[in-house]
Amino acid sequence: MSSIDVPIRDGGFGKTSRRDTWWLQPLLTFIGLGCFLLYANWAAFQGEHYHWGPYLSPMYSPELWGPSPHAIFGPKPDWWPSFLPFSAALLVLWAPGLFRVTCYYYRGAYYKAFWADPPNCAVGEPRSSYWGERSFPLILQNVHRYFLYFAVIFLFFLAHDAWKALWWPDGFGIGVGTLVLTLNVILLGGYALGCHSMRHIVGGCRDVLSGSPARRKAYDGVSCLNRKHMVWAWCSLLWVAFSDVYVRLCSMGVWHDWRIV
Repeated sequence: MSSIDVPIRDGGFGKTSRRDTWWLQPLLTFIGLGCFLLYANWAAFQGEHYHWGPYLSPMYSPELWGPSPHAIFGPKPDWWPSFLPFSAALLVLWAPGLFRVTCYYYRGAYYKAFWADPPNCAVGEPRSSYWGERSFPLILQNVHRYFLYFAVIFLFFLAHDAWKALWWPDGFGIGVGTLVLTLNVILLGGYALGCHSMRHIVGGCRDVLSGSPARRKAYDGVSCLNRKHMVWAWCSLLWVAFSDVYVRLCSMGVWHDWRIV
């Protein structure tokens, strides 16, 4: 009988029988997520240069209170504590942020990259105990399905922002920023609507889907997106950052938006 040699952990942090570059994936993940976290926090605390013309940065959407014309409820409220920094992003960014933090894909990614739990498959960990996600604090990861509801709501606001990006003081028009914000909605929609929890919402409460053609179609659609969940996750993450950079640099006068139509 033929056999296959499977690399196994050999005890101790980083110990393994693997001969491939197993460290490359967690390293790239650490760099990618780390850079995004640094930029997102910096951009959120800026509180300025997040809008230009009909464009609104997705990191600040929906703008509940703020100095821009996109603010739903007007300028900074009087009840905001004076000793706390104010930024419209801080009021909303927690929702999509926690949706990503608790995402099934991102858990596996940053567990390896940031916690080395484990650094990669069949590689030794820096600890001997295993907590799993049944005890505090990791049990809080189970709130992911509830943050999915917030993510879907945010998609409507972002779609509305893309629609507003079509209307200029002189009427209908399409700029490069319009395309940037529209693609941002598409990528975020592919990521959020392909979520594992969305599959459960659409079809997980039934044992047999054949008797519900509409539900079966929806389940197949979500499953199609879910098969590339990692790709949607990274593309949408990077494009959110780029969308903010684009609007920010247009607002600062560094980039000049090209009016296509």
